[in-house]
Amino acid sequence: METENMTNITEEISVEEAPTAAEAPEAAETPVATEAAEAPVVGESAETPEVVETMEDYSKELEASFRKISEGDILSGTVIHVNEEEVTLDLDYFAPGVIKAADLSRDPSFSILADVHVGDKMQGTVIKRDDGAGNILLSCVEASEVIGWDKVQTYLEEKTVLSVKVSETVNKGVIAFVEGIRGFIPASQISLEYVEDLSTFVGKTVDVRVITVDKDKKKLVLSAKDILKEREADRMNQKIAMMAPGTVLEGKVESLMPYGAFVDLGGGLSGLVHISQISQKRIKNPSEVLNVGDTVKVKVLNTNNNKISLSMKAVAENAEPDPVEEKLAAEYSSGKSVGTSLGDLLKGLKL
Repeated sequence: METENMTNITEEISVEEAPTAAEAPEAAETPVATEAAEAPVVGESAETPEVVETMEDYSKELEASFRKISEGDILSGTVIHVNEEEVTLDLDYFAPGVIKAADLSRDPSFSILADVHVGDKMQGTVIKRDDGAGNILLSCVEASEVIGWDKVQTYLEEKTVLSVKVSETVNKGVIAFVEGIRGFIPASQISLEYVEDLSTFVGKTVDVRVITVDKDKKKLVLSAKDILKEREADRMNQKIAMMAPGTVLEGKVESLMPYGAFVDLGGGLSGLVHISQISQKRIKNPSEVLNVGDTVKVKVLNTNNNKISLSMKAVAENAEPDPVEEKLAAEYSSGKSVGTSLGDLLKGLKL
């Protein structure tokens, strides 16, 4: 009896510990699935490389930490923001720079929104290291007093051509600003000709050179006239270069000299007829055959050194009728045969 009971107990224990048919495959697959999850995916690195930061990555921050900014320093920066009240600069420093509109320029024609753009490079003098909002307060006006005069001195020495905008008229001239410095253009230096109404230049851009710099007296004088003269001379030289020797032109005698006559050819051009080229006969003075204002025909001899040499004598020689051509023309107009021999043509002519 006891033996039968023990047999039953053993069978019950065996049945409880043995896995069922549904559980057996799951148990067998579990280790395989774990290995697959741990294995790296084909094409991917088993480990993500660690990013190593160097001192170069912090070079700007390190440089900025060693910079010492004091009031009065002149700093350069890039414009990163502009509005009607101020300009913000990136100074490559922990704090940005701010320039108020009133500290940007003394030029009355200056417009913060029109004349300043993001990306522009600007310089300013440090007024305050902290404006209360963590910004460095700068002034372009004060900077121009320090660096502007050095720049205009360089412009004077190098004869640099500058484009400036005329802002206002004053007694005997107009005003234009260069590097934030008020410059004076005398009325006699703004044009090649006399200008009665200088107000016509206000708001216009003109090319000038610096002709006077006096930092102590804060005197800056500009001139547009020299540049205009040079450009006019270049234009005239181009015209002269295009004139072909042998060309016959008409002009007016504008002046008489002992050595010849100057003839106005129009368009700003004039040339010299040497006394030996005025007449076929020998004369002692051009006034013997010419008067100022006379209209004359001249032939271009040459244009050497951008000077026009003319001859009235050459025109007169070419204008004289050839005896043979004159008789041929007469016979043709009378209806006679033009089959005349050379002897007949020359017959009756006094050679």
